[in-house]
Amino acid sequence: MAESPRFPFLLSPAGKDYIWGGRRLKDDLCKEFDMDPLAETWECSTHPDGLSTVASGRFAGRTLKDVLTEHPEYMGTHAAGLSEAPGDLPIMIKFIDAKSDLSVQVHPDDEYAAAHENGSRGKAEMWYVIDSHKDTKLVYGFSHDVDENRLKKAIGSNTLESLLQYVPVRTDDVFFVEPGTVHAIGAGALVAEIQESSNLTYRLYDYGRTDKNGKPRELHIDKAMDVLDMKGKQAPRQPMRSLKFHRGFATELLGRCRYFTVERMLLNTERIKEMASVNAGPTTFEVLLVTDGCGMISTPSVTFPFFRGDCIFIPAESETITLHGKAAMLRIGC
Repeated sequence: MAESPRFPFLLSPAGKDYIWGGRRLKDDLCKEFDMDPLAETWECSTHPDGLSTVASGRFAGRTLKDVLTEHPEYMGTHAAGLSEAPGDLPIMIKFIDAKSDLSVQVHPDDEYAAAHENGSRGKAEMWYVIDSHKDTKLVYGFSHDVDENRLKKAIGSNTLESLLQYVPVRTDDVFFVEPGTVHAIGAGALVAEIQESSNLTYRLYDYGRTDKNGKPRELHIDKAMDVLDMKGKQAPRQPMRSLKFHRGFATELLGRCRYFTVERMLLNTERIKEMASVNAGPTTFEVLLVTDGCGMISTPSVTFPFFRGDCIFIPAESETITLHGKAAMLRIGC
């Protein structure tokens, strides 16, 4: 029997109502959730804590994990080699709306997570800032070297903020956060996050906030101390970026690590006849995360529109894909 053609499909996210969220995912990105606040949408996820769902084509209504379990070839040879279970994507993609500051936190690396979190992955992550307020900042590492005793005293006396490094945030900024780096997204940032498929977060400090039941939010100080990089960090510099121009679109590399590659793609085919072409190769799937604008995506088998906030999954060795419209998007591979 001949293999069915592979072609792109839209994804529908899982939503999270963490207390620091707001309304921008609804108002700016048209996310339809009966949640207030809406803090995160897990756009491309096979993690059991938040499964994304196929929203177009012959798999519509099924979870992405279910589809990839049935069709592991959609992940490609490289991504499938990183998979830890059937249907398991090695990465996760989110939108984040920080109406108020996120907790001061840290993530473990793969080795620690495997040993102490039932074989889970660690969490390296990258942020692309879609929008920010003029005074938005984020926490990125400590301003100078610290030790466990000093940290615990600062947490107990609510003075931890004096030890942290704060970095201004601007629209279109990129930040890579290695495991072990203390960090927090600041109020006013609307962010796309690309990360390992993990939901491990160790909170060090949460400004004394309570959850929706009035109870203090849980901290994970002992585990955080195990994984923290306590050295002072240099303020992160924005990476050198160079646009490569093609007929109808331009691309620039935002970041590459052992877990994922992220490009920014600027599509503008409004005044030309030829459409931009984007194809996933045999080694990995790709994901298009639309951060602005709209357009149409077509293959010999399917055609559908896309809009700001949409997330499109492209199977490895998909049919030839063409794009038409005026949009900005992140092109993410593994």
